Amino acid sequence: MSQLDITQLNIGLLGGGQLGRMLLQAAMNLNLQVSVMDSDPQAPCKSVCKSFTLGDVRDFDAVYEFGKGRDIITIEIEDVNTAALKKLVKEGCRVYPHPELIELIQDKGLQKQFYQKHQIPSPDFFLTENRQQISRFKAYFPFFQKLRKGGYDGRGVMPLHDADHIEKAFDAPSVLERMVEIEKELSVIVARNVNGDIQCFPIVECAFDPKAHLVDYLFCPAAVKKNMEQQAYKIAESLAQALNLVGVLAVEFFVSTSGELLVNEVAPRTHNSGHHTIEANATSQFEQQWRAILNLPLGDTRLRSPAVMVNLVGAEGYTGTARYQGLDQVLKFQGVYVHLYGKAETRPFRKMGHVTVTDDTLQKAKQKAKIIKTTLRVMH
Repeated sequence: MSQLDITQLNIGLLGGGQLGRMLLQAAMNLNLQVSVMDSDPQAPCKSVCKSFTLGDVRDFDAVYEFGKGRDIITIEIEDVNTAALKKLVKEGCRVYPHPELIELIQDKGLQKQFYQKHQIPSPDFFLTENRQQISRFKAYFPFFQKLRKGGYDGRGVMPLHDADHIEKAFDAPSVLERMVEIEKELSVIVARNVNGDIQCFPIVECAFDPKAHLVDYLFCPAAVKKNMEQQAYKIAESLAQALNLVGVLAVEFFVSTSGELLVNEVAPRTHNSGHHTIEANATSQFEQQWRAILNLPLGDTRLRSPAVMVNLVGAEGYTGTARYQGLDQVLKFQGVYVHLYGKAETRPFRKMGHVTVTDDTLQKAKQKAKIIKTTLRVMH
């Protein structure tokens, strides 16, 4: 497919949030014509896409009508109607990632069974249909109970330390995942194009806010031994192959205190753990997504400089019109790149933006990132 061809394609994007906004920013460099559908009339993508459709990405009719006549459809969120996407594929539309892969990711139980089948290391688990069935596994406590469908960013997850906690458990189909003593959490973003070419981005380490269950900081390069880094790339590439991925896939890992590398979850889309790639890598994860689904050569993923990404979330105790406090102070620093997502309303822990910090060393970048974390705040 020539570059002239890609500029004429009618491309649809399901989901108009911040990931979509950054995808559109990368699409502009290739002069791609991208239309977006989202249920939020003030979605971050609305002002920067070719055309915007107000609609529910989970609704069959809305997705089908949006997709009719388009050449390619991609996603920035997994919670989409896959039945409509399958019908569109039958009618000649190219959908990446494939609807079957999206269905697999929508169900954490299917995910875990997939890892088991393909010998991908992951914490041990049991599947239950309701709260009552959890008591069958009380000899194996403690668990994290994870709803099979609908959970994200820590929602739909319940720690169950012993049988006394069962009464607080979700009464819905779930995964009971054995608790693992975790030393750190890592992430690898892998890309695969239509031809099957594969590239991994350098591994990153994620530090989480325990209250918000969101990434607080991201560090690249990650402080891991070379053999573990290579193992993570091998697992990510194996998953991309086994899933028949077209696009990018974020693979989130636990490192146990005993030194095991375990897959936590995967996401077949651009991801929070790859935001730093816009400034820190030769090719960003967002450009790589377009390259992959358009079957172009995958871009160079090498790290240009050490980087820290700071998530910018709504301050606790504030809900209303977003105001940014300390922006002028933060922009005085060298090697600091601010990304505000264009969300008009803030609420506690809502993702409102991120800041990438680059420097000669990771230690210098970390020092600046700590200052930025306390200086730049979203108020109202």
